[in-house]
Amino acid sequence: MNSRIKSITRTAILLALTVVFQSLKLGQFFTGPLVNAVLLISACAIGWPSGVVIGAATPWIALLVGILKPVLAPAVPFIMIGNALLVIVFYFLKPLNSYIAVLASAVIKFGVLYVATRFILHLNPSVSSALQFPQLITAIVGGFLALIVISALNSFGFAPRMGKVRNKIKKL
Repeated sequence: MNSRIKSITRTAILLALTVVFQSLKLGQFFTGPLVNAVLLISACAIGWPSGVVIGAATPWIALLVGILKPVLAPAVPFIMIGNALLVIVFYFLKPLNSYIAVLASAVIKFGVLYVATRFILHLNPSVSSALQFPQLITAIVGGFLALIVISALNSFGFAPRMGKVRNKIKKL
C-alpha cells in the first residue's frame, strides 16, 4: 500500500478513536486527556501533519456532540491553533526530552487559549474558565498518557515515526 494512503488511513482511524472518546461525553477531565493523548500519539506514529489535522477536527466535533458549549463556538479557531501548537512543539521537542516536550507543548497550548479567552474573546468569565487552567491540566495528563502508550507500542515492536527516525522512539 502506498505510504500516503497508509498515513491517511491511520489518521482517519485515530480521528475516529477521538470521535468515540468525545461521544462518550465523560466530561472535560476525562475526554480532554484522551483527545490530547491521541493528538500526540498521532504525531509520533504518523507525523505532525496528522496530529494537526486531528487537532483541527476535534473542537468542531466537541461543538457538535455538546462537549463544547455553543457559547464557546467563537473559541474554536483558537482551540485549533492551540492543538496545532501542542502537536508541533511536542513533535520537535520529543527527540530531545519527552518530559520537556509534554510540558512545553502543554504550556504553549494553555498560553494560546488563556490569551484568547482573557484578551481577544469577550466571553463570560465563568464560561471561558473551561478554556484556561483545565486545558493546561488536560494537556499535561494527556501528554504523559501518550508517553505511556508510545512506550507500550514500542515494547510490542511497533515503531512510531519521529521525523526521519524509523526505529524505536527514544526511551523515556
